[in-house]
Amino acid sequence: MLEKILPNDLFHILESKVNINSINEIRLRADKPIVLSIGGQRIFLGQNGVTGNLNDALKVNKITIEDIIFRASECSIYSVNEQIKRGFIVTKGGIRLGLGGDLIEENNVIKTMTNFSSINIRIPHEIKNCSLPVFNFLLEEGHVYNSLIISPPGAGKTTFLRDFIVQLSDRNFAFNVLVLDERGELDIKKNGCLGNFVDKISFAKKSIGFENGIRALSPNLIVTDEIGKEEDIEAILYAIHCGVNIMASIHCDNIDNLLHKPYFNKLIDEKIFTRFVLLSMRNGPGTIEGVYNENFSRLRN
Repeated sequence: MLEKILPNDLFHILESKVNINSINEIRLRADKPIVLSIGGQRIFLGQNGVTGNLNDALKVNKITIEDIIFRASECSIYSVNEQIKRGFIVTKGGIRLGLGGDLIEENNVIKTMTNFSSINIRIPHEIKNCSLPVFNFLLEEGHVYNSLIISPPGAGKTTFLRDFIVQLSDRNFAFNVLVLDERGELDIKKNGCLGNFVDKISFAKKSIGFENGIRALSPNLIVTDEIGKEEDIEAILYAIHCGVNIMASIHCDNIDNLLHKPYFNKLIDEKIFTRFVLLSMRNGPGTIEGVYNENFSRLRN
């Protein structure tokens, strides 16, 4: 999909001079060096591939940035404006473009974004079996524990969730799984690659997706990415009280900081989550630092 959204000369360098499958992020800022994130390390892109020399780094201008966004929208910015209002565009291949620019508000309502000045292209990777080291810690007979996957941005939360869903199907756990794919990143192939027992609601706010999904699809398990807002917490409590199990992820770098997350004390106090998986970038994205129970006692190093 990158070849469809990047200028030909830039894609050619990435394809011929860099191991393109190793790239996690491509950061493009107007009149600034292009920065690649590879295995948790950030490095410049030059004409001959990666470089640590700032003077050799390639740069892009605002015209190129606007062209990439236009291509990612399939030549219709209007058709993806609901995503743009939330700061991103997701392509059919699951590549997410985080957008920097000027938000246009009217009566405290975001209408769109203009004057684009930067793009963070996040490239999803399917890492088969990455959830297996902790898979059995997250299930007991008949259901999946309410589980929270914790990591800093870019450290493998979404990849872990995606693989866990596939592993359930591969092992014929016939739970009805609702994937609430708010940013369109979990099902990167858009063709049911998540397994045989999955229903999906994409690009819906969690408050809407949880209620509609529970009513219409009767899931046993809801899997969703990147909780954080108060309304996300309320949606989780609603699902739990409906008898639905939850697996979610959250941006955080350690357990202590998790305990101080805004709005999160209700989930902690009521011990809603009974499993916590902590990921890091220590040995590359997806490094498993530990599994904890509802009392934050370590179950696995």
